[in-house]
Amino acid sequence: MSTSLFLRWQRCRTLGLVLLAMTTCCCTGNAQGGSNNETTPEKPAATEVTLLFGGDLMQHEPQIKAAHRADGTYDYSDVFAYMAPEIQKADLAIANFEVTLGGPPYKGYPQFCAPDEYLQAAIDAGFDILTTCNNHSVDTRARGLDRTITMMDSLGVKHLGTYRNEQERAAQYPFIIECNDIRICLLNYTYGTNGIPVPKPYIVNLIDTAVIARDIVKAKALNPDVIICMPHWGDEYVLLPNKSQRDLANWLFAHGVDHIIGGHPHVVEPIEVRDGQHLLAYSLGNFVSNQSRPNTDGGTMVRMTLRKENGTTTLKDCGYNLYWVSRPVTSGLKNYRVLPSSFPDEKLNATERAKRDTYLRNTRDLFSKHNKGISEYFIK
Repeated sequence: MSTSLFLRWQRCRTLGLVLLAMTTCCCTGNAQGGSNNETTPEKPAATEVTLLFGGDLMQHEPQIKAAHRADGTYDYSDVFAYMAPEIQKADLAIANFEVTLGGPPYKGYPQFCAPDEYLQAAIDAGFDILTTCNNHSVDTRARGLDRTITMMDSLGVKHLGTYRNEQERAAQYPFIIECNDIRICLLNYTYGTNGIPVPKPYIVNLIDTAVIARDIVKAKALNPDVIICMPHWGDEYVLLPNKSQRDLANWLFAHGVDHIIGGHPHVVEPIEVRDGQHLLAYSLGNFVSNQSRPNTDGGTMVRMTLRKENGTTTLKDCGYNLYWVSRPVTSGLKNYRVLPSSFPDEKLNATERAKRDTYLRNTRDLFSKHNKGISEYFIK
């Protein structure tokens, strides 16, 4: 784990349902045996936390081959290098890990199994929390479900969405993390698993409003300051949300969810802020992939700052940045690179500039027509 990531991890502690009882029993006032002149330290009048959300971390066959080295290892450092400073600036950075870690042999679409080095690279880049609930969660069946959880636990990255059994889910979900005195609840669900049955006793959180309603009730009992749902939903390669996405978003807000950050379509869909306080991003698109369909070669990250003052938590501000993925076939370099929109033109060849500019133009045109209450910011 990198030094910067470790320091950020120290500031933020994860609390599950089991740990809640322990936490509520701990003394937060004076130490035992203190003098009568000692006073309980006052909490700061206001605190803030910055969250950064990334899109789908994909791993197709050409990406695996590009990362392979002569000694048999895999090197993904170039993939994240240009986005890592922005990711590491956030108090909490979250993305969707849309592959399994089932061990060799590694493979891409249609049933993903990535090298362990891919997870380590994502962690080194600064991602603190990964969602594992998506349509590829059971690509490598029970072995992949179990090993993905084991690897994430062993490397110290927080995760949610898939579980070994009901007991594990009950102990770890709803997912609660506290950072800068702000308690954040994360929820994660998927529309399905590509027709592959979830092997028992493993659990993949499926979109079922009866189940989600119960989870929200449990979440509220944990006294979070904010509830954020990350659904895996929608139609692939479609730039606008469908009716089921819009209906579910309205349902989630009506039941007490504060913000919604979606994924799955592999393209960016509109972002809006409702009533100045409720962020809704229908799809952040791919963070990195080898997909070649229009609008799949880039994505967006959403940043939000939450402010807690006098017991009330509000959305202080939010914004999005755009990025584009350079590939070996266009760059002539060995590996894939996720590049911010502000990446210097002179460091790209003519083919790369043309493809990047097409993606940025299409996305900005979409956002100018459909986004509400949020603006683009640029990574320096």
